[in-house]
Amino acid sequence: MFKDYFKYYKSRNPPPNLENVIDVNKSTKVKQVFAKCALINSKLSHLGLTEINSWRIYEFNEIPGLIFIKNPFTNAGQRHWITKCLKDYPRKPNKLNIDAHSLLGDNETWWDICTKNDERASGLIPKLRWATMGYHHNWDTKNYSEDLRGEIPEDLTEMSKIFAQVLGFRDFNAEAAIINYYRMNSTLAGHVDHSEVNIQAPLISTSFGQTAVFLIGGPRPEDPAHAIFLRSGDVVVMTGQSRLNYHGVPKILPADSSTWDLDLDNNFFDDDWSKARSFINQTRININVRQVLKSGQSNLYQS
Repeated sequence: MFKDYFKYYKSRNPPPNLENVIDVNKSTKVKQVFAKCALINSKLSHLGLTEINSWRIYEFNEIPGLIFIKNPFTNAGQRHWITKCLKDYPRKPNKLNIDAHSLLGDNETWWDICTKNDERASGLIPKLRWATMGYHHNWDTKNYSEDLRGEIPEDLTEMSKIFAQVLGFRDFNAEAAIINYYRMNSTLAGHVDHSEVNIQAPLISTSFGQTAVFLIGGPRPEDPAHAIFLRSGDVVVMTGQSRLNYHGVPKILPADSSTWDLDLDNNFFDDDWSKARSFINQTRININVRQVLKSGQSNLYQS
């Protein structure tokens, strides 16, 4: 069943009918809920977040455990995180999918090469698909290793903790992060995230840029699936039963609004943003943060 839904929404000819895709702005299939933890709002501004009392948080009537935070970012906050995902995260010591192909020299970064308007840049831009931080996921074994463990940036750790705490997960620790880069023709096949030792901890997924059709089914491949629009700034948190549900991204759509460009003073157009803007106008970025270990564990070998 999941594969059938995925194939339907992935189709280009004919294109899928999107009328059944859940849009939390106007769907009767969601209910609004309230934050479970009050935080000091002054801590949020440097992370590009709006005041928590303005957040719109939803749960899905037919998808137990799936929580949706409708774009809690300021417009400047979106620009900040988009730029970090393009300039800072695809560089050593983080792991990139392009590492295996030796496309970068020892002192080169993806950002430095791709912000040049030349033939090499045009060839390298679409090749970046993911970057990992913290515990680096082994895509072959589907396991984590202490031998492949780095650091997660402090501000990303802090932001992830805020999302978790607002939803009642006070002990969440960001220990693994995957940044996914989607071009307009990209997809992410259906899968279940079960590599973490601690599968009770939430999985926090933040979207920027172009719109995704996010597909989530049940714990079995034969379960039916629901499609949901994910727009720039939206945060999805998989908890409880939904944490081990099949999910994927069958389609990327052009954003209906470039919210990252709002309130931008063209007289103070930051050079980094002018470069990042050209990428995000044809890209979707997803920041996926997980807790790997159980509470009290300091490494994978500790019981």
